[in-house]
Amino acid sequence: MPLRLSNTLTKKLEEFVPRDPGSVSFYTCGPTVYDDAHIGNFRSFLAADLLRRWIESPLCEVADGKGGTHKGPRTVTHVMNITDVGHMTDDDDADGAGEDKMEQAAKRLAEAKKSGKIPAGVTVDPNDPYQVARFYEGRFREDARSLGLKLAIEAEKDPSLMPRATENVQGMIALVQRLIEKGNAYAVGAPGSRVVYFRIKSFPGYGRLSGNTLDKLKEGEGGRIDASHQSQKEHPADFLLWKEDPRHIMKWESPWGWGYPGWHIECSVMSAARLCAKEGTPRASVGPLTPESLSALSIPNAKPIIDLHSGGEDNIFPHHECELAQSCCAFNADPADAPYAAMWFHPRFLMVEGAKMSKSKGNFYTARDLFAKGIEPGALRLELIKTHYRSNANFTMQGLTDSQRMIDRWRRIGDLTIAHGDPSPATREALDAFAASMNDDLNIAGAIAALNTWSSKLDRPSSGDVAAMRTFDNVLGVLSLERAKATSSEIGIFLGGLAPDPLVIAKLEDRRAARAAKDFKKSDQIRDDLLAMGYAIKDAPGGKVEVSRK
Repeated sequence: MPLRLSNTLTKKLEEFVPRDPGSVSFYTCGPTVYDDAHIGNFRSFLAADLLRRWIESPLCEVADGKGGTHKGPRTVTHVMNITDVGHMTDDDDADGAGEDKMEQAAKRLAEAKKSGKIPAGVTVDPNDPYQVARFYEGRFREDARSLGLKLAIEAEKDPSLMPRATENVQGMIALVQRLIEKGNAYAVGAPGSRVVYFRIKSFPGYGRLSGNTLDKLKEGEGGRIDASHQSQKEHPADFLLWKEDPRHIMKWESPWGWGYPGWHIECSVMSAARLCAKEGTPRASVGPLTPESLSALSIPNAKPIIDLHSGGEDNIFPHHECELAQSCCAFNADPADAPYAAMWFHPRFLMVEGAKMSKSKGNFYTARDLFAKGIEPGALRLELIKTHYRSNANFTMQGLTDSQRMIDRWRRIGDLTIAHGDPSPATREALDAFAASMNDDLNIAGAIAALNTWSSKLDRPSSGDVAAMRTFDNVLGVLSLERAKATSSEIGIFLGGLAPDPLVIAKLEDRRAARAAKDFKKSDQIRDDLLAMGYAIKDAPGGKVEVSRK
């Protein structure tokens, strides 16, 4: 069965049919770099990374659009934007209300600098928005690489895979001009306060992605109707493309005065510029289109512009709804029924210990918060991807511990160096079961279950079995990530960043003596005592004991 995914646009489970099954184009809405990304952000980014890795796996098959399947090989050109301007605090408002999030970041950094909380060795001027953006962008990229996001690793050699909004403003201006020329946008206001809006009634398909159709928006649904701007607008739901504002912290000259772009126009430009050529074919190894070439881009009929588009479910409306409308009107010859992307992929929210993540509740975590506590990147990655993307995930410390234990078991196979031996029949069955689950709407729980069943029964692994483990991990992406350094004593191997504890070591020595005396009741009691103290133990070869967090 070829890969099937749930398409947000059609609300159906569909076969994924890329335009070229050997070369897939994929765009992910990336971070607004005004703060460190939290684990909820990374849940969405890693779900996209998991999908990308699966599409590239030799185990994956995709429909070829001709009634057959494509078995590979296959490459994915994956692009993720960096938003460093234009994302306002009130991003649900069609008029771009509130404060630019980069201004918030500047204030927060200024306070951190005063209180001495900026990391040692870091020099950043809070009054320079570009320095502020680069500071948080650098931290995001570092965290993303630590978590195995292939896109972030590739972008070190090809920066065009992670384009910045501030470096694509000329393309945005060109696209806004094109929308005006085609009758899909209009400018209002006197010099000094001019605004360009997208003409929502020019795109009959508005609302197909989110369900927020024009009749609902007329009633004020969606939180996007600002009465103070209605006198200038043709329709209450017309949304911002460009705003003239000489006082804005970051601004550019345009035909409508010095100002800044709307949030939604950014992704239309950065996705098409990097992933399309003039005839709409994927651009796997070619640089981004110039603003002039972008303005001339025309996609025949209602064909998709890119194969895959992802983002968190909070992006569906208004961001992706507006992005779809303006992109189809700008690039498609027949925009009314055009989908922009052949497949829309939206992972759901992340809860923490059963509650919404909140700094006030003390359950707000960034990736680097957890790394600093000794959590392995692989364990965090697995914890964030192991729940199906269309279900709300519940992040727990117990789940993190369970993820680490799974990884430790898999490493006992993946770390082996064996010269010969074919995979066993059970290994072939496990590969088939893993593939069947992943092709079924990324059923990651089923895939992990197949892997765990196989690995728990594997007695004497062959080189073929070890190769299979690495094939599994090329999809999951956990075994190659940085490991917490194990610290050893004469009897204990302390995992996950744990430091040797004299009290724990003493109990391990008592347990060894009890086992030598065949006093298994005392030995079990010591194990229970350690569990009560928050430590789990596992006997390892050579007479040592692995110690990890409970």
